[in-house]
Amino acid sequence: MWLRIRTDSSLVRSLSVFLSLLVFVCWGCSGLGFTSQPSDQTVYAVQTATFSAVMAGAQVTYQWQKNGIEIPGATSSTYTTPRTTLKDNGAQFLVAATHNGATEKSNPATLTVIAGIDVPTYDYENMRIGQNTGEKILTPALVGSSAFGPVGSFKADGAVDSQPLYLSNVAIPNIGPRNVLYVATEHGTVSAFDADSANGDSSAPLWSVSTVLPGESSSDSRNCDLLTPEIGVTASPVIDRTRGAIYVIAATMDAKGNYYHRLHALDITTGRELFGGPTTVSATYPGTGANSSNGTLTFDPAQLFERASLLELNGTIYTTWSSHCDTPPYTSWVIAYSADTLQQTGVTNMVPNGGDGGIWMSGAAPAVDASGNIYIIIGNGDFGTTLNPAGFPANGNFGNCFVKMSPSPQFGLLDYFTPLSTVSESESDRDFGSGGPLLLPDMEDSSGKTKHLAVAVGKDSNIYVIDRDNMGKFNSGKNNIYQEIDGQLSSGMWAKPSYFNGTVYFGAINDAIKAFPIQQAKLAQVPSSQSKHVYPYPGVVPTISANGTSNAILWAEENVNNGEASLLRALDATNLATELYYGTAYQATSGQTTSHKFVVPVVANGKVYVATANSVAVFGRLP
Repeated sequence: MWLRIRTDSSLVRSLSVFLSLLVFVCWGCSGLGFTSQPSDQTVYAVQTATFSAVMAGAQVTYQWQKNGIEIPGATSSTYTTPRTTLKDNGAQFLVAATHNGATEKSNPATLTVIAGIDVPTYDYENMRIGQNTGEKILTPALVGSSAFGPVGSFKADGAVDSQPLYLSNVAIPNIGPRNVLYVATEHGTVSAFDADSANGDSSAPLWSVSTVLPGESSSDSRNCDLLTPEIGVTASPVIDRTRGAIYVIAATMDAKGNYYHRLHALDITTGRELFGGPTTVSATYPGTGANSSNGTLTFDPAQLFERASLLELNGTIYTTWSSHCDTPPYTSWVIAYSADTLQQTGVTNMVPNGGDGGIWMSGAAPAVDASGNIYIIIGNGDFGTTLNPAGFPANGNFGNCFVKMSPSPQFGLLDYFTPLSTVSESESDRDFGSGGPLLLPDMEDSSGKTKHLAVAVGKDSNIYVIDRDNMGKFNSGKNNIYQEIDGQLSSGMWAKPSYFNGTVYFGAINDAIKAFPIQQAKLAQVPSSQSKHVYPYPGVVPTISANGTSNAILWAEENVNNGEASLLRALDATNLATELYYGTAYQATSGQTTSHKFVVPVVANGKVYVATANSVAVFGRLP
């Protein structure tokens, strides 16, 4: 018997709507059982990424997938990848969770993997601009939240007075690729750490070597509290990745009280000595000045001291020298060595017929322009105010000068500037060379002419903007320079300024950090913003991180009570009055003293590294 059912058009329409709604609900039902979903992750190459998801209920089983393929052993609610490579960029991760016999997949999360940066030299690169514009993870939103803070530290066997250096994706023998942080100490030890391994205080180095030769020790303090209780590696090293070497100057002494400075080239993957090193620093130069005999100056390793950072340029390592605690006799040495053989390639002295003139620049490094010219600021020392027809001191002494010179082996002095009060400044220890040089990117003035500028500030607190094509030399009546701004910094600079996106940042002592924008190749006469906090001696060397021109953060290390404590501060670089973060990097224990200072925060691949008196503190996204 056949049953005939009459088709009702309204019933069909109702059923169709119901089925459509049912399909719609099913399409949107993925992950309904998850109380938390995996989120997109961004990491730098060689770092790991962690995904997590949670399904409600008891006895839930999980199975993670990468690009639709199950990952063996990934069976918990959290999955951490192996060390990533650039090939992992764009990979999709999700988890299938099973509960009460039913399996449900989470939403997919995307992994972004970014190529890391290198920090092979003081302040990132040879113009000493002080910026990392490739930072993709550290944003103002993250740094200003509770998700950012100290993640650990790398313990050191002495004070870390040099800036740590950083290389991405280094192949370490028998270990594999690692992002590596290189740390040198005043005990004379150089160590390489897995830069991503800081977790508490237990991270062991990948390798660690001593620069102290048999029968010797790190240098004593030489009856001076400048650095106590020992002196080993003080100047920031420099890395040549092509040659696979980190170059280090280390001080030692033997049992007889003889002092030595040696240039070491260490393999970046193992720490072994390269190129037949180390080489003992020694030099002579024509002159009648301090520590001379019969018209020849002699380098005195007992008195001279390498404080300014090393420079590597076109296969040459440049070292610059000051006096330990400004104790005479000393003069101003610049000594160059081959990066391939560690053999000396050039020597010059900027005060050959006088005294003093140390190059220390509060630990900053010589700067280099696009033509390969080298810029150094010399602290105090004799200056010859009687000039020859070319405008140079007739007696050959360039104390308290900002100098431009050609590279080794010629070492020709091309130009210079010194303030009109140079003699009185040197005599009162208000020297120009307490700060380091900053070379600005090319910019156009109001007439459309390209200007090549440099900025420097010393103990007199005046901001000097120098035309590198015509530095101004010496004039007893006025400073013949491109621009001078007086009265805007409350005190002198024991640091170097930094630059980002058309703005120069200054961190003078007992002053706020101040931002001076540039318009038509001129600095503003007053700052556009400044920090609310005032920084004590020795002021700060600003470091700026950004993603291109966005998410700009200014990082500063504050020295508290001459080393009693160290604080990391982060400010909005577009408005310094907005502080995003501050936290302790170092706190001295009872009875411990240190003169640790001139710290440059290193921002690399999502983390901030701050040298301290017994470690390198690490800040980043909290676990």
